[in-house]
Amino acid sequence: MTVWADLVGQDRVVEVLRRAVAGDAHAMTHAWLITGPPGSGRSNAARAFAAALQCERGGCGECSACRTSLSGAHPDVTLVRTEQLSIGVDEVRDLVRRAAMSPTLRRYQVIVVEDADRVTERGADALLKSIEEPATRTVWLLCAPTPDDVVVTIRSRCRRVELATPGPAAVAELLVRRDGVPADLAEFAARVA
Repeated sequence: MTVWADLVGQDRVVEVLRRAVAGDAHAMTHAWLITGPPGSGRSNAARAFAAALQCERGGCGECSACRTSLSGAHPDVTLVRTEQLSIGVDEVRDLVRRAAMSPTLRRYQVIVVEDADRVTERGADALLKSIEEPATRTVWLLCAPTPDDVVVTIRSRCRRVELATPGPAAVAELLVRRDGVPADLAEFAARVA
């Protein structure tokens, strides 16, 4: 099963990200803004993309790079999520320092910010230079509910991909396939979710 398997109802987005991973010069960039409403899978898409960027086979889902990236244990994938109201300038400066480091395992240094909408204005100022003049082999993956939730100077420098909330049938199929939930229960759970 590939790293993309859990991104239900996101075929268009998966295709865009796959082309970037495959090395399409017009598809890959150093900064991405992944947006979508709650339940659309923003964080899952960012993690899958990070794993695929580290994988020598484009996101096989089976190798060590895929498994460690998805679990948050890969040395060249930094996952940032917060329970706080904001991500401040000091935390962003730490991320910028991390982004400037060379990848340990030769592929990419990937920074995933799951709550980019919570970056403060001063934090965004600190992030801007790193996005404008990225270190070689660094990729920023910023997640937010909508593009408007991210400071305009940051969002204007990112390639945007927008996810949609998957339909109940797609969610039910995932529950059956991935978790072994009985079909009738999966359909009920998907409808009420």
